Amino acid sequence: MCAHVLATAAWPYANGPRHIGHVSGFGVPSDVFARFMRMSGHEVLLVSGSDEHGTAIQVKAEAEGLTPQEAADKYHRIIVEDLQGLGLSYDLYTRTTTENHTKVVQEMFRVLHDNGYIVEKTLMGAISPSTGRTLPDRYIEGTCPICKFEFARGDQCDNCGNQLDPIDLINPHSKINGETPEFRETSHFFLDLPALADQLKDWLDTRQDWRPNVLNFSYNYVKELKPRAITRDLDWGIRIPVEGWEEDDMKRIYVWFDAVTGYLSASIEWAKRTGDPDAWRAWWTTDNARCYMFMGKDNIVFHSVIWPSMLLGVNGQGSRGGKPSEWFGTLDLPTEVVSSEFLTMKGSKVDTSHGHVIYVRDFLREFGPDSLRYYIAVAGPESRDTDFTWDEFVRRNNTELANEWGNLVNRSVSMANKNNGAIPPIHELLPVDQELLGSSKAAFDTVGTLLTQRKFKQAISEAMRVVSSANQYLSQTEPWKLKDDTDRRDTVLHVALQIVSDANTLLTPFMPHSAQKVFELLGGEGVWAAQPEIREVDEGQGTRSYPVLTGDYASERARWESRPIVAGTPLSKPTPLFRKLDEKLGETGPEWAPLS
Repeated sequence: MCAHVLATAAWPYANGPRHIGHVSGFGVPSDVFARFMRMSGHEVLLVSGSDEHGTAIQVKAEAEGLTPQEAADKYHRIIVEDLQGLGLSYDLYTRTTTENHTKVVQEMFRVLHDNGYIVEKTLMGAISPSTGRTLPDRYIEGTCPICKFEFARGDQCDNCGNQLDPIDLINPHSKINGETPEFRETSHFFLDLPALADQLKDWLDTRQDWRPNVLNFSYNYVKELKPRAITRDLDWGIRIPVEGWEEDDMKRIYVWFDAVTGYLSASIEWAKRTGDPDAWRAWWTTDNARCYMFMGKDNIVFHSVIWPSMLLGVNGQGSRGGKPSEWFGTLDLPTEVVSSEFLTMKGSKVDTSHGHVIYVRDFLREFGPDSLRYYIAVAGPESRDTDFTWDEFVRRNNTELANEWGNLVNRSVSMANKNNGAIPPIHELLPVDQELLGSSKAAFDTVGTLLTQRKFKQAISEAMRVVSSANQYLSQTEPWKLKDDTDRRDTVLHVALQIVSDANTLLTPFMPHSAQKVFELLGGEGVWAAQPEIREVDEGQGTRSYPVLTGDYASERARWESRPIVAGTPLSKPTPLFRKLDEKLGETGPEWAPLS
């Protein structure tokens, strides 16, 4: 049954280029899933964007002598280029500094406030003595008062999972400049999570097929829900749509509330750009809709607890009741929160602030997109923290991509081109041929089931098992020795090329760039795996333009099925799919990759 599948990827801060840790968590997994779902016949909407408000952007702007908007403009464009180069097939990758996003966020806030789930409270806010601005909870670090973990954040302790307030920390300090924050009394609005706790717990009880780390973390967080501040003393962000607050130049909606609402605002913007402003509703308000949210584990709580709570509140489904927004209607809650663990380097989280970083653009320039996409899929942090090493990357590139997959394609197409100039005809099939063809077709169910379950590592391993079987088949049948038995030689090469075609389809969600090349090597014409494109857009009426990622994915020919190859289709001499890397690279990595 065809479903409307909404896939969302966490919104990266527009304060620098993306590194491979970012795209390991939110980028590649969401794209693999979206591409597979499109190939399976579902209506897919993949959305995300650049998170451009909050202190992180202000800090970057000040460091570079820019205004926050100038810094956001600069890095949004860089991020768009990074993600386009990686081939992430967004229907819309946008940004949070748009009029559309502002209106959607303010409507979400207004309805939650009207329904009684936003309350005003006084708190002791953490202020930077040097700037006078609020320090976001995540920018304050100290010792956890509960478990004594030395690197707890101001909002939670990643070691024991408890919610915290910055003032609770022992020896708190700013992660920006190390200074000790001052705590001053200030009034703010809070999302009243306790008023939504029972309904949230009931909903979580229905999510038993989630990854265990996500479900366990969510349950632990729900045990001690407290109201959570959703406004801050800032001058860079979305104004608060409440009388007496909207004109205050130092009060803004907090960036996390702003960012998670972006999934909805991006869907609405996408619909407007299609010419059907209500098209987004098919992915948000229908029984046939499914929503899968992809992110790294540091964002679990925002997607599995806070965003669902916001949806329950805006739907009027919490303990205080209420009415849904006249604009939104009743919104669906996520089907699954799909969280990856951390990609580490030498045991430390990939992190620009500590020099543990490889930027996506550097990697793409040197090695191309599919080698990185493959590494993330087969060896990435899907279910546990995973250490990236150049040695492992070189080994997998050379052994698995170049020697296994690339070699299978090259020698199969080369032999057929040399002997026939086209895909050879097929004659009598022997048991060895039938067994390989049968296992190749069966892999579509196996790999497809694993992809449906978001088990990407197992899925690509099963696809590569088909590749390995085909290489063994060629070694066993030795078609290069069948000069006097052309019928048998043609049959073996036809079977080998059919497996190349099948394996290429199985690998398409993971490696769409090379999949397009293999499709063309087999005589295919047109777009097999569509790529995103950068478009300059605006919001009309003389508003500033900005780049977005989007694409025409309906035109691609890739379908999740074994596609019979046609004898007589002309073949050309192939060129290598993947280049083998110097093994010395595994010892140090490229010069541009700091590994300190």
